[in-house]
Amino acid sequence: MGKIGTKLPGFCLNRIRPHVRVRSPTIQSKVDAASDVTKNNADKKAENSGNVGEEKAGGNGAIARKIMIVVDSSLEAKGALQWALSHTVQSQDKLVLLHVTKPSSSKLAGEEPSKDVAPRAYQLVHSLRNMCQLKRPEVQIEVAVVVEGNKEKGPTILEEARKQEVALLVLGQKKRSTTWRLLMMWAGNRVGGGGGGSVVEYCIQNASCMAVAVRRKSRKVGGYLITTKRQKDFWLLA
Repeated sequence: MGKIGTKLPGFCLNRIRPHVRVRSPTIQSKVDAASDVTKNNADKKAENSGNVGEEKAGGNGAIARKIMIVVDSSLEAKGALQWALSHTVQSQDKLVLLHVTKPSSSKLAGEEPSKDVAPRAYQLVHSLRNMCQLKRPEVQIEVAVVVEGNKEKGPTILEEARKQEVALLVLGQKKRSTTWRLLMMWAGNRVGGGGGGSVVEYCIQNASCMAVAVRRKSRKVGGYLITTKRQKDFWLLA
């Protein structure tokens, strides 16, 4: 005689699905803690590290930069100055107009000339300063006239930029032919920042601060061509 057992209702374990998601407090707390540490370190680094040519302005806490623009009587330099005033310079920034002139005698090499020795140079920079004050009266503007000494014009500009501790250096650039550009690419920095357009390339490649070369695109098309150490002839339509 066989045993008669009670039959239990069948069920499948695979059909049991969890409907409640459990969030691990341990993992989440580690993520939050790591995020707080990273944020605090970034804040401390931003407070302790001082950028060259930048300082905190009072009131709204904006960063006040010192921007140097190399000026002369050329249309390219005036175009770079107009671009800087309309696209780069902020109300809290300080603007430095730098003009490099050749010495009238060997005694003046490497020195800052007086108004009597270089009247045209001072007349030029002060006329440009007056133009800047009319267009941006809220910006503080300084002028600097430096005699090109034993060094060439390119190194002279960069030396003055380091002394002034500028954050941005702006130069006007002339339009050059394809042959000239290929020659500059082949020569590299061996041209040494001498006369002509090689001064701009030398300053861009060797400046310790951010250096920008500006050239007008054309009257028909409009805008500017911006050249930096990493970008060549970036078209800024403005």
